[in-house]
Amino acid sequence: MCNKDIREYANKRNVRLWQIALKLGINDGNFSRKLRTELPEEKKTEIRAIIDDLAAEQ
Repeated sequence: MCNKDIREYANKRNVRLWQIALKLGINDGNFSRKLRTELPEEKKTEIRAIIDDLAAEQ
């Protein structure tokens, strides 16, 4: 599975993919499609930061 590390990181912090998509300003379906192919490390770093921010808000 592509981007398994991102999915697990979000899951461990109780952050849903639709919440990440909202912060990125894209539709949750589009975000799920982006995760079908491996993302570059720079994008993964950006998404991890968003996950951390969302987890801190909860």
